[in-house]
Amino acid sequence: MNTRAQQLEAIDRLLTMMDELREQCPWDRKQTFESLRHLTIEETYELGDAILERNLEEIKNELGDLLLHIAFYSKLGSEEKAFDIADVATSISDKLVHRHPHVYGDVEVQDEEEVKKNWEALKLKEGKKSVLEGVPKGLPALVKAQRIQDKVAGVGFDWEQPEQVWDKVQEELAELHAEVQKGSAKTIEAEFGDVLFSLINYARFLKINPDTALERTNQKFSKRFQYLEQQAQKIGKTLHEMSLDAMEVIWQEAKKAD
Repeated sequence: MNTRAQQLEAIDRLLTMMDELREQCPWDRKQTFESLRHLTIEETYELGDAILERNLEEIKNELGDLLLHIAFYSKLGSEEKAFDIADVATSISDKLVHRHPHVYGDVEVQDEEEVKKNWEALKLKEGKKSVLEGVPKGLPALVKAQRIQDKVAGVGFDWEQPEQVWDKVQEELAELHAEVQKGSAKTIEAEFGDVLFSLINYARFLKINPDTALERTNQKFSKRFQYLEQQAQKIGKTLHEMSLDAMEVIWQEAKKAD
């Protein structure tokens, strides 16, 4: 692995190149905070894919892409005389010191859960009016639900046992079933949302990341369905021409292959 001096040299090279690109490249010269935003989001999802695949080479590459974006935003900030990369690094370092008094101070903690509770309490002392202020509005709904539940649990608003959460899931399922019988689209939607929210909460108690679990299921389903398409093509048929029973036979083959 690289020494600290080599790491700093590599960062310095990136910052120098950022200065050069901003000055000499027409595309880089044109970019703004707003124009880079959607690209940053895309790069973050690509990093997420690489992590799920446990592809260390791709993780390294995608981290590089995100690091470029950090350098780019910092360059834009310096041009507006608002902040630069040093301010960005200092800001997060100061925050880490403040929110880790058990490391940089004399506070003692027993476990991870106590660290999380202290973290949320410190954020409120910093002037935040709600523990939910740190949940980005633009998060996908599933991830947002997970973050909301993490936040409120951090200040003690939580169930005590997983069994209580499972009972809540069952309760919400029953309420959804009752609304489906009545046929009100608006209330069905509301109850369906409650079921999802309670399941996401249950996943937290099972120490499962619901977004990761769902994405792995997405990938598994896609792989099996593509196997189904390939097998249909081998026998010269389209899926429209096959019966559901015939497709089910191949689907079971795909499951065995997994």
